[in-house]
Amino acid sequence: MILDAARLAFFNLFARETRSVFWKVLGLTILVLIGLWFVLRSLFMALLFPWIAGFFPEIPDWAGWLSFVFVILASIGLALGLALMLSPVTALIAGLFLDDVADVVEKRDYPEDTPGTAMPIGPAIVSSLKFLGVVIAGNIVALLLLFIPGVNLIAFFLVNGYLLGREFFEFAAMRFRSPEEARLFRAKHASTVFLGGLVIAAFLAIPFLNLLTPLFAAGMMVHLYKLISQRDLGFHR
Repeated sequence: MILDAARLAFFNLFARETRSVFWKVLGLTILVLIGLWFVLRSLFMALLFPWIAGFFPEIPDWAGWLSFVFVILASIGLALGLALMLSPVTALIAGLFLDDVADVVEKRDYPEDTPGTAMPIGPAIVSSLKFLGVVIAGNIVALLLLFIPGVNLIAFFLVNGYLLGREFFEFAAMRFRSPEEARLFRAKHASTVFLGGLVIAAFLAIPFLNLLTPLFAAGMMVHLYKLISQRDLGFHR
């Protein structure tokens, strides 16, 4: 069941109906990163560069090129810093389009079922910020255990598996149920949801492909929710 959900979600990433969401996420991510680069560069040149320059004696005219080299290196450093922000920024933006992915999955694979209800823009923004916080918190915990041999990798998968599984399954369930009922449904099937979260954590560990983690996770958990609901007729809606 979990592998079926993961397989369907992976192929859904490349489906024609999902391409518009993919390009929206990619385009907005690039625009945000470019904007952040210019803002950080301007702040660096206006605030930090004069402060750093004050620690050095006046540079002779013949060595003026050193200032130019320093500016170039600083710009490259800022760009590398933004590279580290690529995943969180993508997670934040992709979180705004999770319902679009869920709509595609439901229309393509479950056309006879009652469609889910998308979250209003306000809760969608809150959900996106919440997901970003989950990713950051999970990786901070894993980072704290980085230097413990044999524990860091296990911690990464366990922490992210639990947090990502919980957040994305409840997102899928809340399209059909109240938040309280969605949490109860997730708790009843906690072990299955956790195993599904481990698959998402494995996806998150793949460089470059991990930028699509929110879209993959949303699609996978919609499938998993549907599959579980079909088996748990007491909770099925």
